[in-house]
Amino acid sequence: MFLEVVKSPGLAHLSYILGDAGKAAVIDPRRDHHIYLEIVGREGLRITHVFETHRNEDYVAGSTGLAAAGAEVYHGEHMAFSYGNSVSEHDAFELGSILLSIMHTPGHTEESISIVMYDKGFSRERPVAVFTGDALFIGDVGRTDFFPGREEEMAGMLHDSIFGKLLPLGDEVILYPGHGQGSICGGNLASREFSTLGYERKHNPALRHETKRDFIAYKSGEHLFLPAYFERVHALNQQGPPPLQALPLPLPLDPATFAGLAADASILDVRSKEAFAGAHLPGSLSIALDKVSSYAGWYLDYDKPVCLVANTHDEVGTAVRYLVRLGFEDIPAFLAGGMLKWEVSGRPFGRMHAVHAEELVAMLDAGEDFVLLDVRAPGEYEEGHLPTAVNIHMGELPRRTGEVPGDKRVVTFCGSGERATIAASILLMQGYERVEACFGSMAACSALGCPIETDIT
Repeated sequence: MFLEVVKSPGLAHLSYILGDAGKAAVIDPRRDHHIYLEIVGREGLRITHVFETHRNEDYVAGSTGLAAAGAEVYHGEHMAFSYGNSVSEHDAFELGSILLSIMHTPGHTEESISIVMYDKGFSRERPVAVFTGDALFIGDVGRTDFFPGREEEMAGMLHDSIFGKLLPLGDEVILYPGHGQGSICGGNLASREFSTLGYERKHNPALRHETKRDFIAYKSGEHLFLPAYFERVHALNQQGPPPLQALPLPLPLDPATFAGLAADASILDVRSKEAFAGAHLPGSLSIALDKVSSYAGWYLDYDKPVCLVANTHDEVGTAVRYLVRLGFEDIPAFLAGGMLKWEVSGRPFGRMHAVHAEELVAMLDAGEDFVLLDVRAPGEYEEGHLPTAVNIHMGELPRRTGEVPGDKRVVTFCGSGERATIAASILLMQGYERVEACFGSMAACSALGCPIETDIT
């Protein structure tokens, strides 16, 4: 018997492969599914079952690829999928000594299921572990805001799923959630990727709200950003994307050829914020490589090719993998030789001034006329912000740029400067000329003792 966790950085996605006696099951596979085939090849098994705990919204599933390799796919019965098989409460599947039992745990979505794992050699009554998808996390619980007008109903369902079904499995049961810290599918996930139901019962902040009324009120008070790309991924996962045969292989193009192709494409610069500030292609979107999984879906157009600017060929490969997991597969080219080749070709490049926190405070003290644009989430802003700062969440910026004056100097601000640089690149793409980003942002301000205001009473 074996169990292995497969992590997808950026998405903070956790998938699982487990098996015994020649058979293996995968739970919530990612789009680039070949890693699971590699694992079973190493273990001398074959994948016979694939379970999707729900119709995922933040990444494209790889179930169809595993189905093409001979596995059967299973979903909750309360949604009509265009592929796979429906499962109901208490349906059971055996893989040697492993017994997997289906538990319907709605709330995050209506069809959400959890998979309860038993070791038959010890007990068919007391489970060893449970795979909860997005119902219960370590340190938090799943979102309940995907159905407009039904938020309280969904929160009530999730309460019943957690307190009426999952926690009664037993305090000693190991918890295997669908995401870890950094996922947009929850607001307070722990950095730990290991826990038990008993530990969560005692220490998970969301589970302190034990009555249904309190739990619904708690969930109703959440303010989590809902990216528009979720709808695209929802549809792909419900329909079933074509099996991914191989990762795209973008071509290395010289500056002239790249410029011609990029004229009708999105240009994604995955270098660091410091590199982007020094020199970048006009009209390019800056998202540092380790943030691509988190933010590319918010801003890239699914109907346009994506052309890449990176430092190395390895970075190109990593960016491709991250983009594919979000459903972007038209990635035809990258700039061969990077920005150096672009610069020596004589083509124009843009620059972005980086503002130090002390410089920003001096501007505020001097009463300079500029816009301090804080692009953090409203909750972060309310906990502490600089005087005069205007808060527009970075996910809403593309549709709210009209609220940012185009005739003033604009300094973008966030927690560390990463999101501020993304926001600055968006404004530059839309024709703003006097755009700067505060590197270090709130982290630097906290270290330096900047004047910080709070909106929390």
